[in-house]
Amino acid sequence: MRTITIAVLASALLAGASVAAAAQAPAYTRDVPDSLLKTAKITETRAAAIAQQHVPNGKIRGLELEREHGKLIYSFEIKVAGKPGITEVNVDAMTGSVGPLEHEKD
Repeated sequence: MRTITIAVLASALLAGASVAAAAQAPAYTRDVPDSLLKTAKITETRAAAIAQQHVPNGKIRGLELEREHGKLIYSFEIKVAGKPGITEVNVDAMTGSVGPLEHEKD
């Protein structure tokens, strides 16, 4: 009986850890190389909050961290429900400043 109880408890703990890990993972696709992330001064979480301020009621669908024209840029694809297309918001990974928004039609 004790062996079964320990097995049940261990299983419950592992399930809880999996749920916690899933809750922390972003709900969007990411292309974020660790080598670039290490050099960014603005965190992904902060950059996402900045991007979402520029597209009210939008939901992030994808993220790339890349070098563009010599700058390290978080590039967010944000979708607003009920509106066609995607808005791209570029956040400078060093300063947090936002470049011009680009709206891409489907």
